[in-house]
Amino acid sequence: MRIARYAAAGILALALPGAGIAPASAQAPVELSPPTTPPAAKPVAKPAPKPAPPKPAPTQAAAPPPPAAPRREVDIAYGAYQRGYYITAFAAATRRVEERKDPKAMTLLGELYANGLGIERDDKKAAEWYRLAAERGDREAMFALAMLHFSGRSGAVNREEGAKLLAAAAKLGNPAAAYDLGLLYIEGQLFPQDFARAAELFRSAAQVGNAEAQYALATLYKEGRGVPKDLVEAVRLLATASLADNTDAQVEYAIALFNGTGVAKNERLAAVLLAKAARKGNPIAQNRLANILAVGRGANPNPVQAIKWHIIAKAGGVSDVPLDAFVQQQPPDIRAAGEKAAKPWVDALKELRASRS
Repeated sequence: MRIARYAAAGILALALPGAGIAPASAQAPVELSPPTTPPAAKPVAKPAPKPAPPKPAPTQAAAPPPPAAPRREVDIAYGAYQRGYYITAFAAATRRVEERKDPKAMTLLGELYANGLGIERDDKKAAEWYRLAAERGDREAMFALAMLHFSGRSGAVNREEGAKLLAAAAKLGNPAAAYDLGLLYIEGQLFPQDFARAAELFRSAAQVGNAEAQYALATLYKEGRGVPKDLVEAVRLLATASLADNTDAQVEYAIALFNGTGVAKNERLAAVLLAKAARKGNPIAQNRLANILAVGRGANPNPVQAIKWHIIAKAGGVSDVPLDAFVQQQPPDIRAAGEKAAKPWVDALKELRASRS
């Protein structure tokens, strides 16, 4: 659950002038700027070898083995929750609350009530359990309760209280809370707009693997907002978020790879990433992939697939006049094949829009 999506302004353009109109060999090199190779990684100094401990004298008794580490208690309630045994999880969590007033069990009860898992959904009960756990210092409960306040599911929308809970959860190290709090600093309504503070929060979440924060921080580095402009660092973060399957990051990283912006040029990898994002329904990726397939840069030329992805991207709101011209130049059977391949996607998109209206 997120407050809002952080829209990256000024997505790097994959400029392919005259895509598909002339053979690939006739196309001018496509680059937004000269390729920038990231600095070579600094060698990590190896620690000096530790001296071997002195051997005991022959008469010295062997040291006793260290005591075994205490066994961690098995979390039956959460284990049942992870396996989908929600009724068992509810019973076990209830028992732990009654016996120990355990805040983690309270948070789990809130989760079960909030999502109607094993029991009837009840937002008020969910909010109460989250509140009890939050009062006892549980950061996950603070975050969950903040989301209820922002959405109004626990009553009236209360953004101020939600922001306070996000700040408390972020201070305790909840990465999702840090990310959403950073969004609020960019939004500039509940707090004065502060890109530097947003960058700090995104960084704290990015360092523990939050892909959305990695993408948002990359955007700040790319634009030089709140941090010095640094395309190499931006692309590094995009690559990291891309590996975590963040679609927006995959698209921008692929475009950077294709153009050699902040990273060594790699058109083939760019095509692979764009194809992956295109299959997940990203219209920008679909458009860029269509251009690649039209001119055969990074992948073999495929006019049928180029037409298919162009039609799908247009249905998703991304137009491309040069690709329109490319389609019109193709033989009727090629155009028909591309249109046929695109039809299931376009129909599914229409059904999705109808269901949301």
